[in-house]
Amino acid sequence: MAVYAEGMPCWVDVTLADVEAGKRFYGALFGWTFEDPGADDRGRAVWAGFVNALSEGRKVAALAPKRDGRMPTAWGVYFATDDAVALARKIRDAGGQMVTDPLPVPPLGTMAVAADPGGAVFGLWQAGSHTGFEKRDLPGSFCWAEVYTRDKERADPFYETVFGFQGYDLEEAGEDFRTWSPAGADPGPDTAIGGRSVIGDAFPAEMPDHFMIYFVVDDCDEAASRTVGLGGRIQAPPFDTPHGRIAVLTDDQGAVFAVLAEQTGRTESAGTAEHAEVPEHAGAAEPAGAGETAGSREAGTGA
Repeated sequence: MAVYAEGMPCWVDVTLADVEAGKRFYGALFGWTFEDPGADDRGRAVWAGFVNALSEGRKVAALAPKRDGRMPTAWGVYFATDDAVALARKIRDAGGQMVTDPLPVPPLGTMAVAADPGGAVFGLWQAGSHTGFEKRDLPGSFCWAEVYTRDKERADPFYETVFGFQGYDLEEAGEDFRTWSPAGADPGPDTAIGGRSVIGDAFPAEMPDHFMIYFVVDDCDEAASRTVGLGGRIQAPPFDTPHGRIAVLTDDQGAVFAVLAEQTGRTESAGTAEHAEVPEHAGAAEPAGAGETAGSREAGTGA
């Protein structure tokens, strides 16, 4: 499988207090099956306690155990890079910080964890034998990631400098949302691979900057109902957008994520839950800032 290009979202994982419970929840919700990451090139177990999530036999995510009870329960995204060390320097130069410096994980690759100037945490992945998603943009897999920030004047130049993203501001009245297209692409929804939203007045004052992760489902309403039946919660009830029907959900351990049932057009331009003006999304933020989230990603991808 080809390695993802620089700056592409290439992997997601969730940090949980109880991985076995997470397997039951996400297995029932998305139909995922699970496998251990296996052994490294010395025959040692890779990421003890981690499991890879599979959809139709293809890797789509990882479930990671908390190493410390103070770690947040949260989903996180990893961006692809050809050189994690060089990218870490760019992150620092652009005003971000490294939570975990590049760490080789032979033979899988090299991982790192960073925070943007507002504290939103994300991962870096330099591929080895593990190149990232084996399935995406289809039911049961990742389709979109967006950062929620209180300071777009710092966030926008940061991501556009670090990853070379081409920004495109949506023109719909009342929206403050920018899509990101890869370096060299014509900016706009048709080429977008992620986006930036603003934490507005509808959100709690204590909500930190954070990333929201979206997964494709066949039926948004059914996924929301099933989440409740599995012990989770609905943060933003299903609502329609030009790109599909979206709901913001919380699993039975507190990790927040969104689901999208595509209606027409490209799955990737999912947009943002805030656009629907759903106040319930204000309660959806569990993700912590850089300080709290540091430990949640430092164990690696679980790939």
